[in-house]
Amino acid sequence: MSDVTAPAAAPLDEVMLAMDVVDTLRHQQGLATRELDSDAKEQQLIDKLRGIYRQQGIEVPDTILREGVAALNESRFVYDAPPPSLGRTLARIYVGRKRWGRPVAAAVIALLVFQVGYFGVWQPYQHGQAEQARLELAEGLPAQMDGLYQTIFEETKVQQGVVDAEAIRTRGKALAAEGNRAGAEKAVADLTALRDRIRQDYSLRIVNRQGEKSGFWTFPEINTDATNYYLVVEALDADGNVLSLPILNEENGQTETVAIWGVRVSEAVYDAVVADKQDDGIIENNEIGRKSFGFLDVEYNVPVSGGAVTRW
Repeated sequence: MSDVTAPAAAPLDEVMLAMDVVDTLRHQQGLATRELDSDAKEQQLIDKLRGIYRQQGIEVPDTILREGVAALNESRFVYDAPPPSLGRTLARIYVGRKRWGRPVAAAVIALLVFQVGYFGVWQPYQHGQAEQARLELAEGLPAQMDGLYQTIFEETKVQQGVVDAEAIRTRGKALAAEGNRAGAEKAVADLTALRDRIRQDYSLRIVNRQGEKSGFWTFPEINTDATNYYLVVEALDADGNVLSLPILNEENGQTETVAIWGVRVSEAVYDAVVADKQDDGIIENNEIGRKSFGFLDVEYNVPVSGGAVTRW
């Protein structure tokens, strides 16, 4: 042992010093195990512990060293984990909050945002849309039908316009009451088309442009012994603009919206137009009818059969 006196250790509480001895023994597992397992005397273990503390400049009384060895053997100053329980589980969860806190908080916030968006925005929006659609079907569309009917009633100059409008309105309102939105919307569209038809004002003229036919004749498929004569016509408004109109093709039963179509006339009318054009290349009497505001149909200046074609 060195003759140099070690510096006096700072005063320590005896209990704390005993705990430090136990802690030293735990960290020197080789020393404690080797000595105890070889049945060495307690004094030998105490001497070696004393040496360890002296190397650190600490002088530890033998009573404290013996107390520490005894405490190690008696498992004093050893923390025994409490048995599993709800309290222990909650404590562990709380201690680890830094690890799971942020993901859980993010999930909670996302859930709140979803709930606010779905229940506070999306569902009210959907309910509002459904209520708006219900009101439109129950009130809006029927009101449009009434308005269109009233306009037609005031503007038409023929009774047939009122009759047709009344039939469409009655059918449309019945469909609206049944919840048939498509049918009710079609009734509104039909009334709109009828109103626009009554408002049309144009003249029906024979096409007389270079490179285009003014008339033609055909053999109908259902009777090849007969001959149908057609004048090629177009509708012009008061400003001279060509209008596109829905025309029923008598050959296939389909309605097409076209700017030029053929009106079936008698052979005599057809021959008269041919002679007029052959005279000087110009058809002087090129207006064959007029559609006036308030009326449904064209009033023709020449005899017509009522048939028409859109393709030839």
